[in-house]
Amino acid sequence: MTDPTRPGAGASNYGDPRDVAQLADIAAAAGLRRIAILAWRDIDDPEAGGSELHASRVAALWGQAGIEVTMRTSYAPGSAQVSWRDGYRVIRKAGRYLVFPRAAFSEMMGWHGASDALVEIWNGMPFFSPVWAASRPRAVWLHHVHDSMWEMTLPPRLARLGRTIEFTVAPPLYRSSRIVTLSQSSKEEIIRRLRLRPSNIEVVPPGIDPFFHPGGARDPSPLVVAVGRLVPVKRFDVLIDALADVKARRPELRAVIVGEGYERDALERRIAELDAQSWISLPGHVDNPTLLDLYRRAWVLASASRHEGWGMTITEAAACRTPAVATRISGHSDAIIDGTTGVLVDGDGEKPLAAALDRVLRDDAFRALLAKNALEHASHFTWAATARGTLEVLAAEAQRRKPA
Repeated sequence: MTDPTRPGAGASNYGDPRDVAQLADIAAAAGLRRIAILAWRDIDDPEAGGSELHASRVAALWGQAGIEVTMRTSYAPGSAQVSWRDGYRVIRKAGRYLVFPRAAFSEMMGWHGASDALVEIWNGMPFFSPVWAASRPRAVWLHHVHDSMWEMTLPPRLARLGRTIEFTVAPPLYRSSRIVTLSQSSKEEIIRRLRLRPSNIEVVPPGIDPFFHPGGARDPSPLVVAVGRLVPVKRFDVLIDALADVKARRPELRAVIVGEGYERDALERRIAELDAQSWISLPGHVDNPTLLDLYRRAWVLASASRHEGWGMTITEAAACRTPAVATRISGHSDAIIDGTTGVLVDGDGEKPLAAALDRVLRDDAFRALLAKNALEHASHFTWAATARGTLEVLAAEAQRRKPA
């Protein structure tokens, strides 16, 4: 069962019957009856984030279209080794590191049934599908380059190994693979940093659950909301310092940072050092109705993240008519139209972020215009379109490999 406390989790109305029928037609024309997905983590994992949400939404829609989808992933505490969710099967075996060879070998041997096509989710560490599945229809979902995330999350020796694999070992092997990424800015980064072929990379943006929609009233005083895993790459420490800077000029400011992660203790200490416990709260995971209420009440959604494939919380908030202030990085640069649906921030410290937040919070007319445009921008993103776009890439590969 999906964790309902994770942002975007728990809903099931991803597309109408016409969308599902279209997916079924695409799959049938390409002979795709069974699809295997290899993923590092599952949406039920306590550390699941945007990549896992994306995979679960697409797999659910494919399953609703009659495709037999099996996702192989690592063990998640409290979850069964084999279970069904929203019409697709999840097999959780092996730990964080052993899942890569085990899932690859299991798929190669067909231990859980043969598949017509394969999706590999390259989330930092690849499954190396070009080595053992080169002759099969397959696609690789690569949301963003990990780069400095290695040093932010792993000990030095493992970080060096991760970097070597990402930038030196893997790219030559994946040069002929069909890649799906979430944004044009991420595509450009993949081309520049990993030197993969532009013609092989397709951009398919993530959707927004229709659960997120406008309604209710803004808080009477400035409220900033941020959502994400409490991990170094999200840089919530920088955001907290930026909020403290803004608070000095706007005493009525309040902030809520939604999410859970291993940086909680450090962030709580920083909040205490700033004597900000009365106006910055860390509620942990919240259920969907609570998250919806926060998005609607917020004056602005904030993100100081260093790496994102897109920034799904940005467009979830936009669907609730809430603009965003976020770092100018790949992913954010597509989720936000700078100066139109939100503000992108240049610079690495808290000062540029604080200045941008202060500007949006202070200027009511500007903020109202951003909110209006954010809602319109969000209307273009549906999970049905995401499921169709990703399936079309896989179907094209299957058609290409059919005998003449």
